[in-house]
Amino acid sequence: MELAATTWTDADAAEADLAVVPVGSTEQHGPHAPLGTDFLAAEAVAETAVDSYDAPVAMAPPIPVGVSAEHRQFTGTLWVSPDTFRSYVREVVEALCSHGWNRVVLVNGHGGNVPALGEVAARVSRAESALVVPYTWFDAVETDLQMGHAGPLETSFLLHRQPDLVHEDRFEAAAAEGSESWGEWVSGTNLAHDTASFTENGTVGDPGEASADTGEALLESAADALVDLLAAVEAAPIEQPPHK
Repeated sequence: MELAATTWTDADAAEADLAVVPVGSTEQHGPHAPLGTDFLAAEAVAETAVDSYDAPVAMAPPIPVGVSAEHRQFTGTLWVSPDTFRSYVREVVEALCSHGWNRVVLVNGHGGNVPALGEVAARVSRAESALVVPYTWFDAVETDLQMGHAGPLETSFLLHRQPDLVHEDRFEAAAAEGSESWGEWVSGTNLAHDTASFTENGTVGDPGEASADTGEALLESAADALVDLLAAVEAAPIEQPPHK
């Protein structure tokens, strides 16, 4: 059940306590992929899983701007502070809980959101009669591809789901002016705070290695993993552990 396309009366009549919130970012993804890559991917995974799940699930509209200041030098990138992001996501989840959707999965498509989403999930779960968990799709898929950034993994996903948004004629330039790996690592520490310090055009990895077939497999794997998680969240008890 997509809330944005549902009347309030139909939402009220739905027998469900389970919800998903797609979360991503609007940030550079090289010269070949759209700024909305991360929230578009999160929305696609959530939608596919909800459609195949065998019980009603409420799907909130996507949260399209996240913690993305690391890409701030690239035009079109939008970002908010971690504090603003945490507050916004938390209040959206609390609104869902107020209507009885108190089992919530935050379906994430952006690595920079991960710490904040973990904090939000724990805070709401402890404060409300609720169970909230984060799920990052690219951490759940079975693949040998390097995650990178706008590299073969994300580009494959787009080639399958929304190929009209991908500029395949720019793949060679994306790889040539990009980076082979994320950051500048010394002693297990990344010295780079911003992407622009190690990649000229924002790309990490070679998008020329992407394919629509790989993207289809990635979406299937991510959606299957989310279905398994939804079942676990639906079955889990909602209770605070006893004081020790």
